[in-house]
Amino acid sequence: MSLAIGTPAPAFSLYDTEKKLTSLADFKGKKVLILFFPMAFTSVCTAELCSMRDSLAVYNGLNAEILGISVDSPFTLKKFKEENGLNFALLSDFNKEVSPAYGAFYETFALDLKGVSKRAAFVVDGNGNIQYAEVKESAGDLPDFEKIKEVLAKI
Repeated sequence: MSLAIGTPAPAFSLYDTEKKLTSLADFKGKKVLILFFPMAFTSVCTAELCSMRDSLAVYNGLNAEILGISVDSPFTLKKFKEENGLNFALLSDFNKEVSPAYGAFYETFALDLKGVSKRAAFVVDGNGNIQYAEVKESAGDLPDFEKIKEVLAKI
């Protein structure tokens, strides 16, 4: 399943690292880059999110909010955010409802772990419609961040 460009992004409400409920609807009128990632504290996820931290000024310049989503608990994500100095919201899809809605979900991941977010990137415009969608089958592959920046610059 993949979400078509121009279609409404699936709505969600998830808890962040401060136990605050965050909804996609909170960002109406803003561009949002949603990044699904498999697991906090793993090497590729840490590298990806730290690169986002280091590029935040670029995304701010494109008027884009970044939301990182994984199936980790809010408590794990809080520790991960603190240890890596991440400067954007991390949301917990612990109940595994949002990742499948976006087609970014492994039924079975490495080590027979069930229900893990795939690495994926979605750009949602201010009207709540998807303008970019990329879901990686291999957790070792990163989204095309140059293409993402191009899309953000155009909308």
